[in-house]
Amino acid sequence: MTIELLNMDCIDYLRDCEDNAFDLAIVDPPYGIGNFIPQSGKQKGDNFGAVEWNDKTPNNYYFDELERVSSVQIIWGANYYNCFANGGGAIVWDKRQENPKLSRCEIASISSMKRVAYVDIAWAGFLGASSRVGIHPCEKPVKLYGWLLTNYAKEGDRILDTHLGSGSSAIAAHYGQFDFVGIEIDEDYYKAACERFEKETAQLDLLA
Repeated sequence: MTIELLNMDCIDYLRDCEDNAFDLAIVDPPYGIGNFIPQSGKQKGDNFGAVEWNDKTPNNYYFDELERVSSVQIIWGANYYNCFANGGGAIVWDKRQENPKLSRCEIASISSMKRVAYVDIAWAGFLGASSRVGIHPCEKPVKLYGWLLTNYAKEGDRILDTHLGSGSSAIAAHYGQFDFVGIEIDEDYYKAACERFEKETAQLDLLA
């Protein structure tokens, strides 16, 4: 098993990859919704400082390259992109968000199936507060990535995450014994994710 975390522009990395270099890509690109934290309804400046990376979505070249380098793609934020163009299915994650002004669920497209899958993992308000680490405003739980890997990856698969964020995907890949490459362009997020990964995987290894 090899876990590789890179601080660079994912486009530069993808451009150098061979076709189908990865068996599965699980990605959570910017949604283009501006300086806003969907989980709390607060402006990002309230907790994390204003950001510019969420002002626009990735361009078509990113999605074309992602499809070229990976056999299967799971893309979060599918309702913000045209990720169903090839007739794939969807994964609906119920966060148990009860605030009527916010989305109760998040939707990912998945290229390898036609059906709609559902997963219920609490991540709203006090229900998910104990699991949050607060590194990134768009953090997703390790448990969610673990569920995705259990259901859509097989032993020996190589996994890609082009937007590492808080590092949850890397921790899940380590726990599942998958080869993994995670890329994060922001240096501060990258350093925090690496520190989290080292700390949490060391604890997991001690318990193994």
